[in-house]
Amino acid sequence: MDRITFTILLVATLLFCVDKSYPQSTPAGRAPNGFTSVQYYDPPNQMQVRSRLSGAEAQPMTGGLLVVKGLKLEMFATNGEPQVIIHAPECIYNTLKHTAYSPGHLLLQNGDDKIRVEGDGFLWRQDDSFLTISNSVRTTVETAANERFAP
Repeated sequence: MDRITFTILLVATLLFCVDKSYPQSTPAGRAPNGFTSVQYYDPPNQMQVRSRLSGAEAQPMTGGLLVVKGLKLEMFATNGEPQVIIHAPECIYNTLKHTAYSPGHLLLQNGDDKIRVEGDGFLWRQDDSFLTISNSVRTTVETAANERFAP
C-alpha cells in the first residue's frame, strides 16, 4: 500500500471512529470571554458530553454567527475518553446550523496523541461530527517504536 492510500485510509478511519448517533445540544453561549458550546449523547448516555467547542473569546456577528478565537474542539467516547482534540486560532461558528469553519490552520490530535493531522481550511458539522480539512493536509503517525511516519 503506498503512502497516499495509507494516509487517506488513516484519515477516513479517524473521522469515522466517532459515534455518529444524533446528539442533544445545549444552546450556544454568547460571551466575549470563555465561550463554550456542549453537545450530549442521546439516551442512555444523555449525561455524557459528546463534544465541546470552546474558545478564549467569541464576538457575535449578525445571523447567529460568532467569531471564535482560540478554538478548541473536543470529541469524547461514551465512556468519557477523549477521541479527538482540535485546535485552531480562529473560526466562524454558526449557532443556528451548528457548524464551524475557517480558511485558517487547524491541528487535530487523537486522544492518545499518536495521530496528528493538520491543514489549512476546515468545516466542522457539529450535528453529525463530520470534519473536512481542505488544503495542505499533513498526517503524522507515531508508531510503537516512537518513530514517526509522515507521508
